[in-house]
Amino acid sequence: MGARLVIAEDDRAVRESVTRALELEGYQVEAVSDGAAALEAAGREGVDLLILDLGMPNVDGLTVCRRLRSAGVKFPILVLTARTEVADRVSGLDAGADDYLAKPFSLDELLARLRALLRRTAPDPETAVEVRVDDLVIDTAARRAWRAEREMELTKTEFDLLELLALNHGVVLSHSNIYDQIWGYDFGPESKALAVYIGYLRRKTEEAGETRLIQTVRGVGYSLRAS
Repeated sequence: MGARLVIAEDDRAVRESVTRALELEGYQVEAVSDGAAALEAAGREGVDLLILDLGMPNVDGLTVCRRLRSAGVKFPILVLTARTEVADRVSGLDAGADDYLAKPFSLDELLARLRALLRRTAPDPETAVEVRVDDLVIDTAARRAWRAEREMELTKTEFDLLELLALNHGVVLSHSNIYDQIWGYDFGPESKALAVYIGYLRRKTEEAGETRLIQTVRGVGYSLRAS
């Protein structure tokens, strides 16, 4: 049985065509047409991913993202937006989305984005390890992370990014390398997606006044190492 997806899109033609395409790919799909219904559908057990249009009636997509993340929902959220400004896309990421896709989009690109988001959701028990860097501890099998005794609440993309940096601690990972391994493709030099998520992780890993672990290497990328 394929992954269970919810698509929230108020444009009936887009909603129905995407639903048919996803079902042909083997996904289980529940389609809704407004933000209130999206919150209800996404709150049910067993959802693996939400495809969310930002410009919806009743409750807009940004609010849906924020409410789901505030409620502790960790599955990936892919936002669809007709807005092309970088600031609008960053707003989606700031609200808790894992990726964005600007309209109009091709079906092939949508499917590629979904595969990239879903491929790392289920950990491989054969490669599961415990990673320690300074007082940071990551359990890759349980997908849990701590600073000392303080457990951090991380979304899927936040955990994936922290895990990647920790597994390569001391190594400088380039922007393009990180984009490829976490998102499956490079957004390009104008993208702010990675910087947004680095900001998220720094706030969470330093929330109780801990030392900075995620270091910026200007013009290159990021490295996780003790200060």
